[in-house]
Amino acid sequence: MARALQLADILEVIADAVPDRPFIITNDRTYTYAEIDERATRLANYLAARGVKAGDHIGIHAPNRVEWVDSFFAAFKLRAVPVNVNYKYVEAELRYLYDNADCVAVIVAPEYRAAVADVEDTLPSVHTVLTMGDDYDAALAAASPERPAIERSADDIYVLYTGGTTGMPKGTLWRHEDIIFAALNAQRGGAPIDDLDVLGEQAAASESPLRSLGIGPLMHGGAQWGLGNALLAGGTYVMYCGAFDPHEVLRLAERARVTSIATIGDAMARPVIEAIAEDTSRYDLSAMFMIGNGGAPLSEAVRQQIRQHMPHLMIIDAYGASETGVSGSRADDGTGHSAPRFHVGPEATVLTDDGRQCAVGEIGKYARSGYIPLGYYKDPEKTAATFPVVDGIRWVVPGDFATIEDDGTITILGRGSVSINTGGEKVFPEEVEAALKQHPAVFDAAVVGTPNERWGEQVTALITFRPGMSATAEQIVTHCHTLVANYKAPKSIIVVDQIGRTPSGKVDYTWAKNYALKELGLS
Repeated sequence: MARALQLADILEVIADAVPDRPFIITNDRTYTYAEIDERATRLANYLAARGVKAGDHIGIHAPNRVEWVDSFFAAFKLRAVPVNVNYKYVEAELRYLYDNADCVAVIVAPEYRAAVADVEDTLPSVHTVLTMGDDYDAALAAASPERPAIERSADDIYVLYTGGTTGMPKGTLWRHEDIIFAALNAQRGGAPIDDLDVLGEQAAASESPLRSLGIGPLMHGGAQWGLGNALLAGGTYVMYCGAFDPHEVLRLAERARVTSIATIGDAMARPVIEAIAEDTSRYDLSAMFMIGNGGAPLSEAVRQQIRQHMPHLMIIDAYGASETGVSGSRADDGTGHSAPRFHVGPEATVLTDDGRQCAVGEIGKYARSGYIPLGYYKDPEKTAATFPVVDGIRWVVPGDFATIEDDGTITILGRGSVSINTGGEKVFPEEVEAALKQHPAVFDAAVVGTPNERWGEQVTALITFRPGMSATAEQIVTHCHTLVANYKAPKSIIVVDQIGRTPSGKVDYTWAKNYALKELGLS
């Protein structure tokens, strides 16, 4: 049977080439490639017996645990489509997602089984719900370990529901071949894949496969792409499970002998590096050579901490989105910028609203061609708006404002949906947040626009202080004036206990806006 550039086929090729190599390491145990392949096969056969077929959507409703990985690949073995369910959603959001995604089956962690039950009555398309734990284990034990005899295709569908910072999520539809080359081939240096046997041969020949630790949840695209990169390179994905605890992360990194840790902005990176700083000899991280960051900016203050306490580590920043894949990267050279700046390939540029390529320094919207999604699931209107065709070239324009620099790099300014219009000037929250977090007393920050009679909107900052430290609002604003233009500096400072964030580590701007309006007496 011919092999396709499809993730289940790739798993099977690598599992045949290096069956005893660790593929998944969790806080509790290690799973080899052969074990994960068999677990996914048994689950696929169970689902097939329950009527799941090619093209069907399967919800995965759980935090990080090995069953998430099983379910992901089991769906692909059937040419079905796994759907990443945000396990923090409440009932109304879950009704929306399950209805929008047309799931026929759900694989759910026991702590979220009641949440699924609350919405099942209005979702007649869901005919199978399998709870992780004893029921799941029994289902796998009773199912056949023989791989399904299904010929798969590079055109099979991978869907990623956007976590988003505003509004309900959208299902971004990718062909397997497109997502592989757009997001999952970086660990191989973007090398071509002439046939799948090459991947197996390269995995078998690798004497020191990388071990990458992912802290973020697999319901987030960045974590899925970390898993996929490990797979294609025949490496090991070290998956942190449980509530975030920086010391637990470091214990896992030590035990698994990780070579890199993937973080999502300051929310994850800062606690980890500060746990290291408490005692740099406490954890043996001698195998580690890199910190990779994506999904949210890493502030200059945190970079300086990493350089101070782990000076041998490379810091690699990546830029991407559910609609673009991983489309930019940059090795930190110690040169600070007010906004993230990335090296990009020839398929990326910045476009004006009418499709013209921007000149150097001109603000437009980031765009990418080449390996890009098919569009959004069941949303032709948003698909047409986000994936325009200009002069015969199909682009994805996800909404991030950006500029092209003199050296060809692209600076990402932020998403227009949360930008602030103050006195006719556009302010991107991420830039101001980065400035705030460079103040020695500020631990975390979120920036939103709130009503102002004079300027229409004003820049309002929510901040948390480091333990035992504080500063006056005047001191913080004066500090910001040294890093950003005056109109970007906050007009109001609100001190909070904790910044609300999404499960992927991004600022929850809906929470921040509502909190700021309430504190300012405007809601």
